[in-house]
Amino acid sequence: MSTHYQILVVGGGNAGISAAAQLLRKRSGLKIGIIEPSDKHYYQPAWTLVGGGAYNMKDTIRDQKDCMPKGATWIKDAADSFDPNNNLVKCTSGAEYTYDVLILAPGIQLDWHKIKGAKEALGKNGVTTNYMPQYAPYTWETIKNFKGGNAIFTNPNTPIKCGGAPQKIMYLASDHFRKKGILSKTNVHFYSGGGVIFGVEKYAKTLLEVVKRYNINLHFKHNLVEIKGDEKIAIFQGVDAEGKTITVEQPFDMIHVTPPQSAPDFIKRSPFAIPDTAWPADTPCIPGQFSKDFLGWVDVDKYTLQHNKYPNVFSCGDAANTPNAKTGAAIRKQVPVMVENILAFMDKKKAESKYNGYGSCPLVTGYGKLVLAEFNYENQPIETFPFDQSKERWSMWMLKKHILPWLYWNKILKGTA
Repeated sequence: MSTHYQILVVGGGNAGISAAAQLLRKRSGLKIGIIEPSDKHYYQPAWTLVGGGAYNMKDTIRDQKDCMPKGATWIKDAADSFDPNNNLVKCTSGAEYTYDVLILAPGIQLDWHKIKGAKEALGKNGVTTNYMPQYAPYTWETIKNFKGGNAIFTNPNTPIKCGGAPQKIMYLASDHFRKKGILSKTNVHFYSGGGVIFGVEKYAKTLLEVVKRYNINLHFKHNLVEIKGDEKIAIFQGVDAEGKTITVEQPFDMIHVTPPQSAPDFIKRSPFAIPDTAWPADTPCIPGQFSKDFLGWVDVDKYTLQHNKYPNVFSCGDAANTPNAKTGAAIRKQVPVMVENILAFMDKKKAESKYNGYGSCPLVTGYGKLVLAEFNYENQPIETFPFDQSKERWSMWMLKKHILPWLYWNKILKGTA
């Protein structure tokens, strides 16, 4: 296997594979390597539906080898460190690869260590998450077997992949409880580290009506800090009406946990992370033990997706510091911009293609109901369809359940959408 590539991609998820595929469609002779350790490739947006009993987990998984673009070399390894002055990536195996252009698309890291007892509690006593494939089916088991009591859903104060996901499963669970006739015996609580239900007012109005429909209790500016699984108690750190820090103990019968998230550790400790969020060089680096203050996103121009210090480095997807929703829909709009700017760089031209911050969140509000939120960097709606997308619609549910998965496997990963 070669050790030098014209374009080296770190990450074989949505962003990395679709970028490589689009580059090869534009210039088939490019020598591209993709560093990715995983054997399996996941369609993660469907995990909410898996947790709600409306989708089969096996349909979200394919072999990674079948997803790699033809013409690209799969380097089955994991990136560990970078030497940008020598255009070099070192992998955990010890192998080293050099590049002309580097694409950083490693995705996002789940920081379970920031919630005491959470990882140990998962998969039993009603503690679950849709953010890991092994637990999404347990979410459905938990919802299906729920008899009433306290159903808790959490959302951290960090950016997360698919910002609406913590709410989506809450609405599906509430709808299931309603259909079973136990919603009146259930206290549904949403504990969020954020300050609003949704950042775009047009869609927030609809969601507040959904909250009212299911009689959901909202608790903003509350972060989950500990789970006592055997005792079935969740501990939150929050802020009261006077701005004082408070600790809240909340008993639960089930709890869906969305963990805090950040850039992967190897990005945090790299020269590519935003300087004031990178792991300090003079501090010992213990994987998985980074402070919550060091989120470590890749420091790129939010419009061109080109690194602010290293012009031959580009990034898109969840690890980039673009201040917008971290969604697959955002990636679909970022990748063509990044590809155009990479080719311009290679041709010694200025990066002129611009990304406007487009993001989309298909907000499932119940079985057969969905609000398709689409918006830009300014949180202004930029909608695709010729109707009011803030309304709950069955047609948008069908889009989420059937059309978008097909589009992902057959078009997006192949670089044609």
